[in-house]
Amino acid sequence: MGPEIENGYLTVENGRITGLGAGPAPAIDGAERVNGRGCLVTPGLVNTHHHLYQWATQGLYQDSTLFEWLTGLYRTWARIDADVTYGAAAAGLAWLALSGATTSTDHHYVFPKGRGDLFEAEVRAATEVGLRFHPCRGSMDRGQSDGGLPPDEVVERTDDILTGTAETIDRYHDPSFDSMLRVAVAPCSPFSVSETLMRESATLARDKGVRLHTHLAETLDEEKHCLEQMGCTPVEYMEKIGWLGDDVWFAHAVHLHDKDIQRFADTGSGSAHCPSSNARLGAGIARVSDLLAAGAPVGLGVDGAASSELTTMAGEMRQAMLFQRAVHGPQALTARQTLEIGTLGGARNLGRHREIGSLEVGKLADIAVWRVDGFRAAIADPVCALVFGPTPPLARLLVGGRTVVENDELRTMSQDAVARAGVTARTRLLREEGE
Repeated sequence: MGPEIENGYLTVENGRITGLGAGPAPAIDGAERVNGRGCLVTPGLVNTHHHLYQWATQGLYQDSTLFEWLTGLYRTWARIDADVTYGAAAAGLAWLALSGATTSTDHHYVFPKGRGDLFEAEVRAATEVGLRFHPCRGSMDRGQSDGGLPPDEVVERTDDILTGTAETIDRYHDPSFDSMLRVAVAPCSPFSVSETLMRESATLARDKGVRLHTHLAETLDEEKHCLEQMGCTPVEYMEKIGWLGDDVWFAHAVHLHDKDIQRFADTGSGSAHCPSSNARLGAGIARVSDLLAAGAPVGLGVDGAASSELTTMAGEMRQAMLFQRAVHGPQALTARQTLEIGTLGGARNLGRHREIGSLEVGKLADIAVWRVDGFRAAIADPVCALVFGPTPPLARLLVGGRTVVENDELRTMSQDAVARAGVTARTRLLREEGE
């Protein structure tokens, strides 16, 4: 990232950063002045993997492996509707904003028939919360009868998926520089998607000029599944079907071989590191230090709340740093490297590193202002205070120059109302399951 300014200013106009430097801010007629004394100003955090609908199923299957957790929850998720999706998405995105995130992805891959427009519901929630949003149109077409993991009732027909995905891109994707909404193509995983869908999805995404995303190498069970059914490792399978490239980022990427890491670096393929979810499910610790050393893009993700309850973006920076140090020693990942993963690294995953992820003149004004005074002032280094310790209070969060959070309170929506919407989503979903 760029040089650090110990005492300085930053100016914003029309949603973009127009100036920054050392010393007092220049006088600008009619400008709102935000006093940043006692604060650390960083780029807004970028969440590169999530499942917002899972806000409605937190706290279940607490001691399960990934495959046990998935098979236990698939039939519950098959009952989601647009109302559940909206309430869960609103609560999940608000929670992200309150932890310093200005941009979030979402990987939604469960589309039961006759349950309303689920994609529209989460887009509406993101618009109301005010975050920059990168929803991924997910899919599953390989149920248990075809050797996949999910039950047949939660998968879609391949042709329906491709048609629906193309329509979603045409309706929602905005490629403009200051876009608040971009769509990615995201078949769920090698164990729930056919090879035909994987190949056709890549062709569709590249024809439409959008990015590709999927889960990969999350557990050793997945590697065993791929070896038995595809005759190769997960990353070898991705290379075979044309899924490596600088327009692709993978969720988790925990169990990578040395040659996999080199292929990620050579092709510019990114990964979304989700340390809390991987730990919660006992999946392992991704080789983040090795990926960075090789030059591969790495971002952070909180993952779905059902496998990463109430995880915050700022908290995930701390987890990422500590996990690497626990395995590789105290120099494995610094506070500043971790902050870069959570900001510019995430922007690279999403193909937006020229627009967001760092504080530079001309970039979008997606900015987090953290309070590091009070007790935290005893830590001489404010970046250390942000990454090593508990999440600091958020004095201000700006998305395109618009205030989304101020003094730890959501300003775009009623914070109490959006929290209740998340509870209502859970109640509605689980009540219907019991009927």
